Amino acid sequence: MLWPLEAAHDVLAYYADFMASAPDELSGFFAFLTVPPAPPFPAELHLRQVCGVVWCHVGSTDQADAELAPFRAAFPPLLDGVAEMPLPALQSAFDGLYPPGHQWYWRADFVESIPEAAITAHLTHGSRLPTMQSTMHLYPIDGAAGRVAPDATAWNHRTARWAQVIVGVDPDPGNAGLIRDWTVGYWEALHPYSLGGAYVNFMMEEGEERIRASYGANYDRLARVKAQYDPENLFHVNQNIRPAG
Repeated sequence: MLWPLEAAHDVLAYYADFMASAPDELSGFFAFLTVPPAPPFPAELHLRQVCGVVWCHVGSTDQADAELAPFRAAFPPLLDGVAEMPLPALQSAFDGLYPPGHQWYWRADFVESIPEAAITAHLTHGSRLPTMQSTMHLYPIDGAAGRVAPDATAWNHRTARWAQVIVGVDPDPGNAGLIRDWTVGYWEALHPYSLGGAYVNFMMEEGEERIRASYGANYDRLARVKAQYDPENLFHVNQNIRPAG
């Protein structure tokens, strides 16, 4: 579903409340995006900057329609593309928009709540996408993820409700600085409203402090595991956890 940028404040606020009570079968990530100039998007929306939610429901069509009815009623979309499809079709829906070889710059955070000040910051930066493929996504973290103890696995941010990712993308290396500056500026404005850590696959080379923040109280335990199984830190080309000394 897509909505005009003018509706983004109310849509995002409603979305945050809506997802708090959504059943496990329903999920959807919020995004700021530019409509790609290609099917299945109608020509009148091509290259228009909008906000949207990409929904996924794993129950019946009737269940999905019933559960999405309040959202549709509150905010009739510019485009409602919700339909039955195989999960791989949803997973690969954006492959054509993001072929290999493009410039990417990422920043991310885990988020527990989206207060009014955060919504304002989102509107400021999300309405200024620097290139067609640049975007911001809020991925829900709900259901079973919140029913596990923080120390049960490596990931400790069990109170997080969203994984937020801001990403500048463009095929032209000459725009690398442009997409980086937008991404960092957006992230700096939203970081104060985060839990501090992030999904590590959404992070650049941001230093050990950010890695520690992402694993929190579990970092030292992971470092001891690393010392046992990889004391020479052979596997270090990642968001690295150094072996405990």
